[in-house]
Amino acid sequence: MSHGAVERGAILAQQDGAPLARLAWIGTAVGAAGLVASLLLAPANAERFYAAWLVAYLYGLSIALGCLFFTLVVFVCRAGWSVAVRRVAENAMATLPLFAVLFVPIWIGRHELFIWTDAAEVAKSPILLGKRPYLNEAFFMIRALIYFVAWSGLAVYFSRQSQQQDISGDERITRRLQAVAAPGLIVFALTLTFAAVDWLMSIEPEWYSTMIGVYYFTGSTLAAFAFLIIVVTAIQARGALRGVVTVEHMHDLGKLLFGFTVFWAYIAFSQYFLIWYANIPEETVYYIHRAHGSWGTIGNVLVVGHFVVPFFFLISRTIKRSVPLLVGAALWLLVMHFMDLYWCVMPIFSPHGAAFHALDATAMIAVCGFVLGAFGWASSRRALVPLGDPRLAESLSFENV
Repeated sequence: MSHGAVERGAILAQQDGAPLARLAWIGTAVGAAGLVASLLLAPANAERFYAAWLVAYLYGLSIALGCLFFTLVVFVCRAGWSVAVRRVAENAMATLPLFAVLFVPIWIGRHELFIWTDAAEVAKSPILLGKRPYLNEAFFMIRALIYFVAWSGLAVYFSRQSQQQDISGDERITRRLQAVAAPGLIVFALTLTFAAVDWLMSIEPEWYSTMIGVYYFTGSTLAAFAFLIIVVTAIQARGALRGVVTVEHMHDLGKLLFGFTVFWAYIAFSQYFLIWYANIPEETVYYIHRAHGSWGTIGNVLVVGHFVVPFFFLISRTIKRSVPLLVGAALWLLVMHFMDLYWCVMPIFSPHGAAFHALDATAMIAVCGFVLGAFGWASSRRALVPLGDPRLAESLSFENV
């Protein structure tokens, strides 16, 4: 028997889908419970329900989009080391079609979330009147459909082709995916940028920022790497992926986590600095809303917690090669990512200061529960490693230098 056959047999022996099938059921049940709780609380505070749902939606979507980006970029770069962890990212991006369904509350609550849907308010503002060809309900929904088609199309295509390669072992599939990934990255960049404008920036429609797209992208990618670290570790605790994903792969994921921590800080500071020195009222209003009271405190916490602490923690090679410490950093950054999105969205709906509401928790439980359920379902239906990828042997023997 060949060395490759032994490796393939050993990997297949670890493919126990039962825990991930249970995750599908548990996640769906938790998501349903969160949705029911949210709907029970919503009548008393409809605006807060829709705002909380928007934060939770952007949070879950960011991880799925970050995993889609990771999948595309490793094909473009032909990164052999990534093969061992790529299937986990593929299963996460496979949840993207679900977000078309989870978008329904945002569409229903558009009049609560987006002031530009109110004709009377638009008539009062020359800025909003000028933006009316773009910010109108029909075009808003058309753009959303384009995003979902693009993201779901890319995710489903790459996921199915990778799964087909498990069966056929056809190396041409890898070359085909490499060719599609490059234009796919362009589509990804454009759709994510416009989605960030539509769903994040337009809640303050008189505000301008040319960096909102890359700001959401950096948070998405950072959250995706944190998610991959945590999920791979959890899967290994259940007995799978042992000897497949090693400390060498985790070290590389840790380096990417560190790098995007720095990139997030660079983009966040650049956006603030550009707005500060330009001193244009339509731009500075964003930070005025977030500079006072408890919102200002949360902003300071983000500076320290989202950058300073993880920067000095993750800069060490030893930390990045210690799985428990790396998982702790990933969990910390996922919390900071939620706080970042909360700080971006909620000051509009709670201008007098941060006031955590039960709906914030129930909406997050609902969205994350459904997404984890979909992730578990996708993961339980296929091998946890791209068995047919011609670079699998390279990935299994990967070592950092």
